[in-house]
Amino acid sequence: MGAAEGGAAGSGNSREEQEADTENDTRSESPQGSQGEAAEEETADGSPQGSQGEAAGSGNSREKDSEGGAVDGSVQGSQDTASEKDTGSGSSQGALSVKGTKLVDSSGSQVQLRGVSTHGLAWYPDYVNEACFRQLKEEWGINVIRLAMYTAEYGGYCTGGDQEELKNLVKSGVEYAANCGLYVIIDWHILSDGNPNTYLEEAKAFFDEMSEEYADYTNVIYEICNEPNGGTSWSQVKEYAAQVIPVIRENDEDGIILVGTPNWCQYVEDAAADPLEDCSNVMYTLHFYAATHRESLRSALVSALEAGLPVFVSEYGICDASGSGAVDEGQADQWVELLDEHKISYVAWNLSNKSETSAFIQGSCGKTSGFAWEELTDSGKWLCEMLTGKENGFGSSAGDTSQGPQTESAQPSQESPADSAGTSQSAQEDSGLTVSAEVTNSWQQEEKTFYQYNLKITNTGETARNDWSVCLGFSGDITLNNGWNGNYHAQGSTLTITSMDYNGYIGAGESVENIGFIIQGAEGLVFQGLR
Repeated sequence: MGAAEGGAAGSGNSREEQEADTENDTRSESPQGSQGEAAEEETADGSPQGSQGEAAGSGNSREKDSEGGAVDGSVQGSQDTASEKDTGSGSSQGALSVKGTKLVDSSGSQVQLRGVSTHGLAWYPDYVNEACFRQLKEEWGINVIRLAMYTAEYGGYCTGGDQEELKNLVKSGVEYAANCGLYVIIDWHILSDGNPNTYLEEAKAFFDEMSEEYADYTNVIYEICNEPNGGTSWSQVKEYAAQVIPVIRENDEDGIILVGTPNWCQYVEDAAADPLEDCSNVMYTLHFYAATHRESLRSALVSALEAGLPVFVSEYGICDASGSGAVDEGQADQWVELLDEHKISYVAWNLSNKSETSAFIQGSCGKTSGFAWEELTDSGKWLCEMLTGKENGFGSSAGDTSQGPQTESAQPSQESPADSAGTSQSAQEDSGLTVSAEVTNSWQQEEKTFYQYNLKITNTGETARNDWSVCLGFSGDITLNNGWNGNYHAQGSTLTITSMDYNGYIGAGESVENIGFIIQGAEGLVFQGLR
């Protein structure tokens, strides 16, 4: 996590008070246990339970307009480039740039991003899936997702973690975000390493690859150092940024770059007094945890803004800086009021079911999408209500299973698989739809047989269609146990599936995928085609 660790609980703006609070606060970044910041106290071990994997989606790159105009910024030494990229389909507001202290769109209108951060990708990888991201956008109202890739903890990118697997998770997350119309932050999540220069060469190589891959994407934001800490000075952060930013700019001339500030992203005044030189579209991060960081850190934020520093809150929580403890909704509301007043972007920690206050999902919930209201923690409920402006956040109607598995009553058993797993069949109906159905898993549980299907629906007609409906026939009666990315109704030996708002459109010759369900039926049940 990297919670923002200092900050006196009361009023004033004392650097000594912030440092004292930091010394008294320890957090561990492991999937289990408390959240400690000091490197020597990191106890990251074990792996999360209850996660379910999801396949990566397809790419969605977009071309950029190579022309950009320079705009004078209010921070001495910085230049704000208001370049325009093609808006594309990957982000609802298109290309962003920094003008003065503001994040703006291609028309110059101020933009505020509000969203969520994953926990460590190495520990909670299965929350990186399109159904989850889509629910967060459509039901929670987010417009940005942050992909937190730890560098030095257990399984970290620079400390023995599987680098290719971690990069693939990041790349999958970018594609899912693009498909859902979300901005996405690629977060080089330093923490126990303290000084970002510790793994400078690894960071340069990583961001070289990422910026080359996403130079034409309008929705990608690069966060080059999560939380400098452990006495790391702003001059050391500047030294690091001065080497990493040019690597990104060699590939992506005008993508937004976020730079961390010292003391777990609290010393924004240091950056305001001595900003990076000759850098365009750069913002500086501040982190807070509402039960620990109060008026003093808010005052520091306002001072930095008044000095002309563009600030982005890339991580916050409503509990204390340990990641646990009681929530402080009153202080959280004051933070949101201030951030909204200045249209400062903010991203909440964390999307996981870890047993800590800052997690959004209850530890007993094994889902990785399709979260129900009662499965959220107090932090998750507060966040959802704050983002949507609705009491109880969102509601779901019976039969709407658009965002992934809604129940957990039937889980695959490897001990008693049925024989039909892995088979696939196709069927054609007169309306011009082809359905490819694959049995991805089958199992027996409590003397019942379950079948998990994955569908691909192709429009073979000559014109696009805005919605679809298919009726699948089986060799015997079925009971629907689960379904996602569609509306489902089972009756007798048939299963009717209709499209959701977000996947109803199929262009001529195009397909929709990742439509899936779990049904219960007799042993040897066979899909017989469309009815």
